[in-house]
Amino acid sequence: MATGASSSPSNLHRLASMANMFRVPEMRTKLLFTLAIVLLYRFGSFVPAPGIDLNAVEQLKNSAEEGGSILSLLQLFSGGALTRFAIFALGIMPYITSSIMLQILAVVIPKLEQLQKQGAVGQRKINQYTRYLTVAIAVLQSTGLVFLFHNGGGSLVGDSGNSLDLVPIFTPWRVMLIVLTVTAGTALIMWMGELVTQKGIGNGMSIIVFTSVVSGLPSQGALIQAAGGTVALTIVLLMFVALLVAIIFIEQGQRRIPVQFAKRVVGRRMYGGQSTYIPLKVNQSGVIPVIFASSVLYLPVLMTNLVPATGWGDTVRRFVQDNLVTHTSVIYLVFYGLLIVGFAYFYTAISFDPVQRADDLRKQGGFIPGIRPGPQTERHLQKIVSRITLPGALFIASIALLPPLFITFVLRVDLNGQQLAFGGTSILIAVGVALETMKQIDSQLMMRNYEGFLK
Repeated sequence: MATGASSSPSNLHRLASMANMFRVPEMRTKLLFTLAIVLLYRFGSFVPAPGIDLNAVEQLKNSAEEGGSILSLLQLFSGGALTRFAIFALGIMPYITSSIMLQILAVVIPKLEQLQKQGAVGQRKINQYTRYLTVAIAVLQSTGLVFLFHNGGGSLVGDSGNSLDLVPIFTPWRVMLIVLTVTAGTALIMWMGELVTQKGIGNGMSIIVFTSVVSGLPSQGALIQAAGGTVALTIVLLMFVALLVAIIFIEQGQRRIPVQFAKRVVGRRMYGGQSTYIPLKVNQSGVIPVIFASSVLYLPVLMTNLVPATGWGDTVRRFVQDNLVTHTSVIYLVFYGLLIVGFAYFYTAISFDPVQRADDLRKQGGFIPGIRPGPQTERHLQKIVSRITLPGALFIASIALLPPLFITFVLRVDLNGQQLAFGGTSILIAVGVALETMKQIDSQLMMRNYEGFLK
């Protein structure tokens, strides 16, 4: 009885704490500004690019719903704007790709590595390079999409027999207009994301990704209910909640490595002597391995548009269609899982450098109890990172692979190869963004002498 009595006031107190967000005028303005940007982004996802055949767009959208799209990840990150060929058709993917590319290039290009160590000044330079690279990638992707949609949009949604021409007037000036519009849309999204980061709540790019992912939940819920009935939808919603709890548990999980700082006397004062820890997340790479793996698997699918339509080209196209597009294919599952695990180790090695961390500890006069500073600390950190990366990588792989298999084979609901908005990948993105945004709100409330709602 005592437990139940104490939990109810706690929940009411937490709701009251959440209401404090709207009591602070500055936070209320930030929340409303973020909401306005989100609404503007969703509006742009429905505005078609100029020169597009709207009837063909509608047929393509129906084909994407009935026959799985090979560009389902782009469709997921664009909030459905891709099959509508809207001005925001590319979504935030060019920015994500450029950010990841610069992080990888920083490992092999000394100048970028130096910029990363220069603090705010270096970060501004890197952000500038990211913007330039985003525009370049958007130009390439939008040009490729124009040609693909003109030559046969049906192949993009797994229906090779349905050739849709979304660009009926295919002239150089019309192509340049569409490419310029879609590229400008990507630049506008990037600018809106930066505005949210500066004047709103949370990281702007993450908020846009969150909006795109969450916007697909209602339509896929209707698809599951139509294919499997209310019982199937109820089971999927319960699975959604279970995945939500599991992802939060793993995302919050960390290995804390104790660190002790030696005492030193400067003048008449003594510094150091305190104990702290290095927090290592179980899943340090987040959803990046899933994005990498999906991009690699989509490359051969996109390349099939360049092979001949008959003969060996048709054989290659059928093999790719049967083994790299179908989400229940054994080859797809094996390669996808191995790529996710491999990229998890790769990205963790980029984001956490044991040599640099051990050197920083040595310079600050810190050490891990029982471990000598220098090479022994490096080996100790490397061993721990390798050990905790494996369960994190396996967790990401299982989250990405198991939900579609469960829905297809257990519930007997045909997803037609679509990227599952109720699946682990989408929830992993949504949970990560939601937790980060809630932490930022909580810290701002505590700065203003309000009690936060995160415990």
